[in-house]
Amino acid sequence: MTGFNDQVIEEFRRTKGNLGGRFEGWQLILLTTTGAKSGKRRTNPLGYLEIDGKTVVVASNMGSPSHPGWYHNIRRDHRVTIETGAETYEAIAAVPSAAERDALFARIVAEERGFADYQAKTSREMPVVVLHRIDDRVRGMGDFLVEVHDWLREELKTLRAGVDEIVAGRAESLGIAKPLRAHCVSFCDALTKHHTGEDMGAFPMLAQRFPALAPTLTRLGEDHVVVATLQKRIRELVEGYVHGESDPVLLRDDFDELAGKLEAHFAHEERTVVTALNVTAPG
Repeated sequence: MTGFNDQVIEEFRRTKGNLGGRFEGWQLILLTTTGAKSGKRRTNPLGYLEIDGKTVVVASNMGSPSHPGWYHNIRRDHRVTIETGAETYEAIAAVPSAAERDALFARIVAEERGFADYQAKTSREMPVVVLHRIDDRVRGMGDFLVEVHDWLREELKTLRAGVDEIVAGRAESLGIAKPLRAHCVSFCDALTKHHTGEDMGAFPMLAQRFPALAPTLTRLGEDHVVVATLQKRIRELVEGYVHGESDPVLLRDDFDELAGKLEAHFAHEERTVVTALNVTAPG
């Protein structure tokens, strides 16, 4: 099939998607993925459907007993390139949940009966894949996550300023100690709630839809455990701080360690999951 695909790809690009012969009138795109084993870019011509404004493809492999190579590729790296003939754009490939897959496949078969014939030829369930265009104008859950991070960053700055006053010995005269304790409790509660929401909701959803993200999400979850230990220590130091008895430098050093780990965690999370969150659940 490689030689045949190469001919189709060449004609598709030359005619800007207006194929003739057996493909005349077909809705085709070129899907370029990164090889799961080779790491090389691979391009395949695929039939597609537009369902509720989304580009949907089926890993039919013409009813063969095994999934096509491009499907294995998107499970390792969900970043893909789409060519329509009129334009080329970047996208990410999502694997719907079982219920979503069944609903989509029913609509696909209603429009293109050939996919039902392919499914009848094989015992494997043919996967359905949704291709989400990456668009900087989209706002969604990912942008909300960044906003939460920015709020937490500002709260950290406020807490750090209070710690600095304690180290400088001005906390008692300025009446800072009590408000700092309350602020610390509020911050820790908000951070715990944020991370719990990710661990229980956002991360499992992303891992299901974007299998390639699974190792990253595991690491982020491990970061949450480390951060929880640090914030518990900070909270204990702040709540138990006694002027003239406790070591303010220890408090500052532990706080800086927490702040550094949090900033690295926030930055890594924003680099790796914001786009996936935005296209999965746009606001």
